[in-house]
Amino acid sequence: MKEWWVQVGLLSVPLLAVYLHIPPPKLSPALLSWRSSGGYFTYKDQNIFYRDSYGAVGSSDIVVLLHGFPTSSYDWCKIWEGLTQRFHRVIALDFVGFGFSDKPRPHRYSIFEQASIVEGLVRHLGLHHQRINLLSHDYGDTVAQELLHRSLQPLMLWLLFTEVASGRCRFHFGLVAQVYIALRAISRLCNTWRHRLPCNNRFLFSILQYINQRKKHRDRWVGALMSTSVPLHLIYGPLDPVNPHPEFLQLYKKVLPMSTVSVLDDHISHYPQLEDPTGFLNAYLNFINSF
Repeated sequence: MKEWWVQVGLLSVPLLAVYLHIPPPKLSPALLSWRSSGGYFTYKDQNIFYRDSYGAVGSSDIVVLLHGFPTSSYDWCKIWEGLTQRFHRVIALDFVGFGFSDKPRPHRYSIFEQASIVEGLVRHLGLHHQRINLLSHDYGDTVAQELLHRSLQPLMLWLLFTEVASGRCRFHFGLVAQVYIALRAISRLCNTWRHRLPCNNRFLFSILQYINQRKKHRDRWVGALMSTSVPLHLIYGPLDPVNPHPEFLQLYKKVLPMSTVSVLDDHISHYPQLEDPTGFLNAYLNFINSF
């Protein structure tokens, strides 16, 4: 009798082949509305989706939102309206390879390219001489760190939350958790997002290279945080499996003692802007309004 795992493997192959040929699900009304309220700009022949909403009258403040892995700008949907009540403009994009933006294959996806795309969007919107607030999450945190390293002129206030960096500034088991969550998310990518993020092992591996990039460029990106005079703020969910409590918070405060911190309720995890939009928004606005 063959080993059980061989039998499972033999059965899984045809099932997976059938699954990958199932027509992709239709977009939900919420996603259709999100896409229709946005637009595209071109970066090196790549179509990049973004949303740009005008909000508070009398305010000149601008906030740019940088999403995480493996999702998209839709991560900010629950706090979008709240942000428009405080900021003159609220802007978010889908990084190349994510959401409604192009997903070229083969392609060398990198944090450096994503940072250049953000710079391109800022120029496209004519905001490269204005002060900009950055609100980032997960994958977007590293993009924000690269922008900080480049000393992007509009970058004056920056909120960093849920992840700080990689390499020695992160716990090894935290990095393992990141990989686990990424792999666990494949089923979601192949289901609700499969029509926009094709389920291709080589494509996924290319996207996941950001984990190695974090380790390789640790000194560049963590150093940018440690040496900047830009105000930093962390909004933290204590139940975050990627950055376990209390070790992560202790390390963060040790490495970045100049940063302020907001800790949300004990049941909040890795997506605080979705799990506790009111608490998250209040924490962020309290930080912004302190200047």
